[in-house]
Order: sequence, then structure tokens, then C-alpha cells
Amino acid sequence: MQQFFALFSHGVGDLQSQVVDSLAARYPNNTGPVLASAFFPYEVSVMIRFVLVLLGAAFGISAVIGYAQEARPEPKAAVVGKDVGDDSDNKKKSAKSDDQYLRIKKSDKGQPQALQTAIVRYVGKKGTKYAGKVVDLVGVVHIGQREYYDILNDKLGKYDSVLYELVAPDGTRIKPEDLKKSRSVIGSMQSGMKDMLNLEYQLELIDYLAENFRHADMSPEEFAKDLERRDDSVLKMVARMMGAGLATQTGGGDAGMLFALLSSDRAMRLKQTMAKQLVDVGTMSAGMNDANGENTIIKGRNAKAFNVLEDELSGDSKRVAVFYGAGHLPDMAQRLEEDFDMTERKTQWLDAWDLTRN
Repeated sequence: MQQFFALFSHGVGDLQSQVVDSLAARYPNNTGPVLASAFFPYEVSVMIRFVLVLLGAAFGISAVIGYAQEARPEPKAAVVGKDVGDDSDNKKKSAKSDDQYLRIKKSDKGQPQALQTAIVRYVGKKGTKYAGKVVDLVGVVHIGQREYYDILNDKLGKYDSVLYELVAPDGTRIKPEDLKKSRSVIGSMQSGMKDMLNLEYQLELIDYLAENFRHADMSPEEFAKDLERRDDSVLKMVARMMGAGLATQTGGGDAGMLFALLSSDRAMRLKQTMAKQLVDVGTMSAGMNDANGENTIIKGRNAKAFNVLEDELSGDSKRVAVFYGAGHLPDMAQRLEEDFDMTERKTQWLDAWDLTRN
């Protein structure tokens, strides 16, 4: 049961499928499959609720609550691909808002148009160690439209180095043939999720074998040691995340998801409902934290990624992309400003999900 909920709490995507088998052989106590799930901080926390709604409906115990709850207003979105300007001087370093990295674009009439992810550029300040060097925080959701990943592939190919996430032994590469191997239970459920939303998998479409890609994440051993150091565990973290999710009921809560499931335009309604929950990354982040405000899945892994970033910037790389799930970006932005003496310059938005079609 611990392994089941750990996998469910941590991600919609196929990355676990690629490494679960090899890690399971290496870690027979089931630590491997649990750690393999540490690629997706938010999506499957939404999936947990989705599955529970299905079970509740099947047994006739789903409570219709919160359906009329008003959704939190979203900021007006810029045109996709257009810079929104340099307003970093007006932002506090320690007060990064969630909608800087993941948001819902709405029409003038307030109708949801697209789930968008951000590419936020940082540049080293004059007179500092990394003066003039560029770091782009490239946020991503792990299931999306094919054209979204096509655009990302094109953009990522233009950097000197792209640092990517994957809890696996140092240097691990994601090979296309690995995705064709037998899948875990979570992989089978993800396949159904992909089909239900008419979306694609990041891991099937992003070119992780590109020469400029570099692994920048914890190994399973590092992940386990960091949890042990803080007297934490995946099970404890899952319990905190589930508690945070139950406390919010964002976007109409479970009832909204149930009605979307039963709608004639199911794919579109489900995407709209799930998008509202995904943008609430602040609540999920709080749920991950232990009593001291620390966690391994976001902050611990970000620290490892930024050790690799420091190595890249100390070398010949002048333009580096940090390609991670959008939930990682608020903490990363703070690290760039406080530890790397960088300042935010501009933001570009990409449509990950079209919320107007099935």
C-alpha cells in the first residue's frame, strides 16, 4: 500500500515506467520503485482525487460538494511566445507567486482558453561571478499537446546545456526503446489518462538524447539519504500532500471532476477541471514540507540540480536551460536571485493544454 500511494502521489507521465524495473532489481526492498516516482511533484496528486471520484461514483458514495465554489481568478495572459517584460524590480525575492510559472489563460469573457507554462529568463548581474550569463527556467507539465513538446524541442536545442530531472543514477539517459518495455501499474493508468484527455507524454516526444542534455537530479541513494537525514519518508509526505489537497477543493473539488467525467465533451471538461487544480502548486508545495519547511522532492532535488548548474556556469556554457516540472520553479527562482546574483528579465508563455477542445 505504501508503494501504491507513493507512486500515485507523484506524477502523471511515463518516467517511472522507464526506471521502475531497473531500480526494483537494484533495490529489492521496494525503495527503487518509490524513488522512481520522484519526477512528478503535482500531477498525480490530482490523479489521486480523480481515481477516488471514480471509485466513489462506482459505489454510490461520492458526495456532491463544493461544485458551486467560485474558482480563484487567474491573471490575464500574454500572447503565447511574447515576452511580458522586465518587472523583477517590483518582485520580492522570497515571495514568488505560483502563477508566474503555471497559469490558465482566459478570454475577455473569463472562459478558460489554455493551461500555460512559463520560460523565465535570468541574467547574471554586472560585477558578479556569473555576469552576463543566462539561465532560463523552463517549466513543463508532463502530459500535454504534441505541438507543445514540438515547440519545447525546438527551444531546448538552442541552449549550450539543458539540465533535466530524473531521480536515477547520475548520467541516466531516457532512451526511446526503454519506453516500449513493460510498464508498471502506474504506467498503465497513465496510458488511460493520456487517452482520456487526448494529450501526449513528455517522455515520448522530448529528445532526451540530444547532445546538450545533462542529467541534473538526485540518484536514488541521495534521495533516500536526504529523507533519512530529516527523519522523513515518502509515506509521510504523501499523507501531508493528501491532507493539503483535501483542504483546498480547488476548481469545484471532486464534484466538478465527477461532472466533467460524465459530460458529453469529457476530455475538454476534465482538462479544464484538472488545470484549475494543477495551478494551485503553492498548496501542494506546502503539503510536501516537513515541520521545518523542508522537503526532498522539491528543495532537496533543486539543490542537487543547482550544484550541476554551478558547474555548467563555471565552464564555457553561457546559455543554460533548467528543464523541470513547473512546481520546482518558485524555489529555483529564489535560488538564482539569492545564491547566483541573477535578476529576472522576461517571461515567455507556452500553451500546454488547449482548454477549448476535446
